[in-house]
Amino acid sequence: MLDRFRQATRSLFHPNSARRHDLNENSWLVVGLGNPGPGYAGNRHNVGQMVLAQLADRLNVNFKNHKTNSAVAEGRSNPGGPKLILAKPNSFMNLSGGPVAGLLRFYSIEPSHLIVVHDELDLPFDSLKLKVGGGHGGHNGLRDIISATGTNDFIRVRVGIGRPPGRQPAADFVLHDFASTERANLPILLADAADAVELIANDGIVAAQLKVHTA
Repeated sequence: MLDRFRQATRSLFHPNSARRHDLNENSWLVVGLGNPGPGYAGNRHNVGQMVLAQLADRLNVNFKNHKTNSAVAEGRSNPGGPKLILAKPNSFMNLSGGPVAGLLRFYSIEPSHLIVVHDELDLPFDSLKLKVGGGHGGHNGLRDIISATGTNDFIRVRVGIGRPPGRQPAADFVLHDFASTERANLPILLADAADAVELIANDGIVAAQLKVHTA
């Protein structure tokens, strides 16, 4: 009886609580990491946001500014399928955690339904890996998300950008645009990463890993 009263009281003060519960049942928060502004848009470090642009085109949705300091677009890849909440933090990469934590709270999404798409130095260009949990591997965006949310129990779509040539510092490498030879294959890489996100949402992480890692 007391529990039912508390639930009813919460509903009175949170009119969107029922809607958010529904979202939590069949929704995924998909975050594309990067830095804001046109000067960074083509950088290797922004490949996660490039993937989200591809997904938004597929879903025929547009990004709008959200109170969590993010740009957000919502849609479904097929009627009756899971909802994809696409989000691009408006903060710089190393401050991604605040917007992501705010989005998880706003939409009542569990970390297990958070997909973070990011650049990965430790994978060759034009390759993908899907991972659940683990450390940040030196990636400042992941580091801040783990710190702000208090968990590493989320899915990562790791988009390979390769290592810098010679003695070029990694920090310099990721803040440069893809080379002309890479740009020729970049659309395929972005499409593959977008496919991986949809696979995770529709079929689950295990099935998606099996398909992506054996392709």
